[in-house]
Amino acid sequence: MAVFLNNKVVFTIGGVDLSDHVTSVSLNRTFDQLETTAMTTASSAGHTYVAGLEASSLTVSFLLDNATSEVNQTIGPLVGTVAAVTLKQTGDAVSASNPEFQFSVLVDNFTDINGDVSALGTADCTWPVSGAIVRDTTP
Repeated sequence: MAVFLNNKVVFTIGGVDLSDHVTSVSLNRTFDQLETTAMTTASSAGHTYVAGLEASSLTVSFLLDNATSEVNQTIGPLVGTVAAVTLKQTGDAVSASNPEFQFSVLVDNFTDINGDVSALGTADCTWPVSGAIVRDTTP
């Protein structure tokens, strides 16, 4: 069984590696469901479907940081734009066992300041994928 500890994910957005400020990341792949059920469908016991357009999303939890090339200064200017993202399981070379996911997201939200007394500043963002996700296994 090829299980892995999910603590070395490499996350870049707009060409900036923010991996050291990401505490959680989820790439949620979904597609529109297009119904193809017809009167002549071989089995009338249930509906039939095909995949339509991709409707995926990315959820990321950040530790906020205002330093140059860190979270706030990287994400802030991207709000309201489409930005390129890459994700890899580890920093190792791209391969069949360490694919790189390449896609763009619409950065439609960001929380610049978040937290309470004596807590770390964090931001949880969910952004829609703009277009399709490419799964690259070529080094």
